[in-house]
Formats: sequence, structure tokens, C-alpha cells
Amino acid sequence: MPIYVYRCSENNQVIEVIHGINATVETWEELCKLAGIPVGETASQAAVQKLITPVGVAIPTSDSEYKSAGLTKLVKRETGVYENVTAKEGESRFIHRS
Repeated sequence: MPIYVYRCSENNQVIEVIHGINATVETWEELCKLAGIPVGETASQAAVQKLITPVGVAIPTSDSEYKSAGLTKLVKRETGVYENVTAKEGESRFIHRS
């Protein structure tokens, strides 16, 4: 399930919660229940707003990162010849395709 970030309009607290895509969270009380935290002094019916946050995507940038992630990176060297730049010991470094 995705992580959603909400801010309370009354106390300006920002809370991250996990819930289904169809769930709606409109009040501080609903948000606290999902987050497993006490409502505290804030009015239970205080409005909350879902914030838009960037998606964290990690893309390997170097050959060694591809290799350590268990991925294979092929680089075209000439027509029909590809080099496996992430080849492990004992694996063929060049692949010939016709």
C-alpha cells in the first residue's frame, strides 16, 4: 500500500500513514487512528489535507550498482555484438546475436 502524507490545518503537524487507495481521511481523529497516535489537545474534527509528495525512485547509475542489484546491463559494441558489463566471474562477457 502507498504511503500518504497529511497536514492538520489546526496544529500544522505532518503525519505519514499507510492506507488503501480508496480510503478517505478528512479529520484529525481519523488520521490519528490510522497513525496509531493519540488525538491529544487538537480538536478531533479538525480538517486534514493530503499533501502531494515526490515519488522516491532509485535508479542504478553505475555498472557496479546494476551488478550489486542483480541486474544485467548489455552495451551494444557492434552489429550483433553486446558486452555484458555486469558479468560475474565465469560468465561470458560478450554475447553474439545475429
